[in-house]
Formats: sequence, C-alpha cells, structure tokens
Amino acid sequence: MQLDILAALNRSRRERRAAVLVTDMESGAQRLVEPEAIGVDPLGPVLAERLAQGRSGLVEADGRSYFLSIHVPPVRLVVTGAVHISQALAPMARLADIDVTIIDPRTAFATPERFPDVRLLPEWPDEALARAPLDRYTAFVALTHDPKIDDPALTAALRSDCFYIGALGSRKTHAKRLDRLREAGFGETDVARIHAPIGLNIGAVSPAEIAVAILGEIVATLRRERAERKRAA
Repeated sequence: MQLDILAALNRSRRERRAAVLVTDMESGAQRLVEPEAIGVDPLGPVLAERLAQGRSGLVEADGRSYFLSIHVPPVRLVVTGAVHISQALAPMARLADIDVTIIDPRTAFATPERFPDVRLLPEWPDEALARAPLDRYTAFVALTHDPKIDDPALTAALRSDCFYIGALGSRKTHAKRLDRLREAGFGETDVARIHAPIGLNIGAVSPAEIAVAILGEIVATLRRERAERKRAA
C-alpha cells in the first residue's frame, strides 16, 4: 500500500470516517474512496452498496476484477449518567462489540470501581462532546434525570447524525424535556428522533432489565438503519 493511501486510511480511522480501499486485481493499483466521493467514482453504485452492507470482497466491473476493502468505524455507545442502569448496560454493550463511553461530571458516581474497563469522562457533556463529537456510528443515551447534564448532551445528539438517541424518564418527564428542547429551537422532526420511553417494551423493571431493553432497541435501530441504507444503495 502506498504511504499516502495508508496515511489517508489512518486519518479516516482516527476521525471515525468510513472509507473503501479499492484494489485493481490486475494492475495492483489502489485508491481510497470516502463516502462523499462515491458518487463520482467509476464504481460508485457498487461502492455504495458494499459500504451499506459493510462487506468486503471481490467485484467485477467492465471486465476487470477489484477487491473492495470496507473500513467503517466501530459502533459506539455514549451515555450520560454513571448510574445503576449504566453499570448493567456497559458490559452488555461490550459483549455486542459496542464501545462504551460514560459521561458524568459527578465524580462520586463516575469511578473506575463502579465502571471497570469502561471509558469514563468525569466532566460536563458539552465539554466532552466538543472534543469527541457524535457521529452516524454512535448511539447516545441520556440516563441521569438531571436536565443540567442530559439536556446539553441531547442538544449535541440532535445536532449530530448519530443513529440512535434515547432518554430515560416517564412520559411526564419527557414532555417537559421536549418543551425545553423546543424552546432551544428544535422542531418536531428533531425531537421525534428521541426514543422515549427508552428501550423495547419488554416490561422491564430492574436496572439490568432496562439495560437489556435499551441495548435491544439500539441493536434493532442499527440493523434497521443499515438495511435501509442497503436498499437505498
């Protein structure tokens, strides 16, 4: 692989951007194609389809063979709230190969003892998310019940293209939350992205059961979103 292509691929990985490495099997020539350039690439439709599928492999086009190596960022889960539900949710998500980050400025809760082997950011969400913005490969969950913590994070999530947004709380709590977000300038289409009550309706009661419901809804949303991208491609 040429050094400039390797550098570009590493940059895409650092910045959590998808890319397709195209290798001409006859000549060995390679090029790296990022999503915004797919429309003008000679293999555009094929690249779009394979990227939507997340599947590498050989393709034939115009009598030539190409190997498409698909590179997409790992799915991650960002949670505000180092709470009991988060303690159950984090290890479950890791079992599903989802990276987890917990954000909570309350340092009494966001401790390595309560969250072993989990990336903890004991700071305010607006500060944390300014350094690591949410993207289309990210699910966001608000679990604190504290508007001072959850609302800034929800604002960042609604301004991003993350594939899932969920918020804990009763219908009454969520109605008040929506009023605050509307006052902040978000429209009905925006706030409709928030899954609330959060999680699949499985009658969950305990923190562990609620965590199961949340993770199930995240996975269902992820698979549905990828299936829709595949159909569109």
